[in-house]
Amino acid sequence: MELLKRKIDKFLIEWKKNKDRKPLIIKGARQIGKTESIRNFAKNNYESVIEINFAIQKQFKSIFDDGFEVDTIIKNISLINPNFEFIPNATLIFFDELQDCSNCATSLKAFNQDRRYDVICSGSLMGINYQEIESNSVGNKEDYEMHSMDFEEFLWAKGYKESQIEELYEHMKELTPFSNTELSVMLNNFREYMIIGGMPEIVNSFVKNNNYSGTLKLQKQILLDYEEDITKYAQGLDKGKILNVYKKIPVFLGNENKKFQISKVEKGARNREYIGTIEWLNNAGMINVCYCLEQPELPLKGNFNPDNYRIYFKDTGLLIGSLDEEAQEDLRNNKNFNTYKGAIYENIVADMLVKQGYNLYFYKNEKATIKMDFFVRDTNSLIPIEVKATDNSTVSLNNLIKSNKYKDIKYGIKFSSQNIGFNGKFYTFPYFLAFFLKRYLKEKNNSN
Repeated sequence: MELLKRKIDKFLIEWKKNKDRKPLIIKGARQIGKTESIRNFAKNNYESVIEINFAIQKQFKSIFDDGFEVDTIIKNISLINPNFEFIPNATLIFFDELQDCSNCATSLKAFNQDRRYDVICSGSLMGINYQEIESNSVGNKEDYEMHSMDFEEFLWAKGYKESQIEELYEHMKELTPFSNTELSVMLNNFREYMIIGGMPEIVNSFVKNNNYSGTLKLQKQILLDYEEDITKYAQGLDKGKILNVYKKIPVFLGNENKKFQISKVEKGARNREYIGTIEWLNNAGMINVCYCLEQPELPLKGNFNPDNYRIYFKDTGLLIGSLDEEAQEDLRNNKNFNTYKGAIYENIVADMLVKQGYNLYFYKNEKATIKMDFFVRDTNSLIPIEVKATDNSTVSLNNLIKSNKYKDIKYGIKFSSQNIGFNGKFYTFPYFLAFFLKRYLKEKNNSN
């Protein structure tokens, strides 16, 4: 597989430059490219690399049996593999599949105090209680959450240069519309990204072949692998119930209101029987959960109903891969994304927001006269975000901004296939600019 440029590459170089760096835990869903990125960084920055995979090389789980002193651990590693070379200040120890060996987390304190060797751990956090890792290594590690490729990384894979991507941002910042060519080419790139998603193996296949052949098969395989992981790692919870929830996500997204309801997951299902299932999928990096606000006002935290939520797939390519074959054909051949009631557009914008560090919130009042897909905030206002699959009117957005009732809302944002514009009330941006949103709002705030 050809090596793809990722945002974590820059983060890892900055981490290495920091003389007070702590052991690093890189967490995220399976198959998003964690191992490849770490290996590439290690190869280019260290004389010696010790890579241990606890899922495959189970014999290494015993290296912590005699305690957590660094010298003891290294002696035990060397007993199992005498070819490993430990050069102080020039060695990276890479512990992969951390979820298969919770003792490893306890050792991070000793490595942090010892300082002779750099340590990076990676894990999907599917089978492990992260609280356990947290308590075992609190204050002695740094965390980095990695995601599947975002739209910018997809553009890099297609050969776009950073200067070209910066030009897209300049349009957004200055509110200058794109030419017809720019808009149509970028919307086309974005539709490809919607179908493909951000899993590196699938992106690589698509870019190399310059077509969709084999991509659906890869998506379906990852979905099967995820299901297998659920049955392997879901300890203490009913694996069948987690699978039920995961498999039903596309059904609820296809509904008009998209609300996820446990009572409709299976006949006679009760909420209390499903406690922990949503959290498990969320912690495993497989879903994004979007909560309904009690009121469209600040603050966002604590102002939502934990029992009223929508569930989106973390990776939109996997949502597409989970649809029935007729829908697949329609999407790939006719680029007909509207058949799924706007869910695919919502799913991808949700993912783009999460990849920027946002939590997800929506709003729908009891009479359903006002409904809004997402909310974010800047320093002093609440910003409603509407995602439009079609170019029809934006009644709710107008009502939220106009009404004196919602004092925290001063303007809104609409993502659609339309060009850039501002009508005095809300900004219109094409979908593909959504990955710039955090930067845009920050710079807009600073300039104000």
